[in-house]
Amino acid sequence: MGSVRKASAWLGLVDDNDDERYYDDDNYAEGQDSGDAWVTDPRVKVASETAEESGRRIGTVTPDSFRDARGIGELFRDGVPVIINLTAMEPADAKRVVDFAAGLTFGLHGTIERVATRVFLLTPANTEIVSGEAPRRQADGFFNQS
Repeated sequence: MGSVRKASAWLGLVDDNDDERYYDDDNYAEGQDSGDAWVTDPRVKVASETAEESGRRIGTVTPDSFRDARGIGELFRDGVPVIINLTAMEPADAKRVVDFAAGLTFGLHGTIERVATRVFLLTPANTEIVSGEAPRRQADGFFNQS
């Protein structure tokens, strides 16, 4: 991939279809289990219960088709902010999901925001989005040496 193409993909202007180069299908056999069982720390369950009680949950959904839109609606209706990753969907179905999400946020007085290419954040009415940008310095502050 050329440098112009890489820059365009990084900016989100074109789709980056070079994800396949990182995976070698011969090394991964589907359905095979390595035999090692995942051991879950019991504190994880306690943390998730505490998060649910205090309302500090964020849902992430990567739908395969429009049928998965119901799960998005149920999470959002419960007051949970939802991140929708549409990169695995066909463009026509992805457009339908975005239209559904826009109607959902309009009907429940929430907001929809594009986070990245084909990734959206749905926030309920009682949720504030805080920007991650650094605060601007005041002109008369300590660092003004002019």
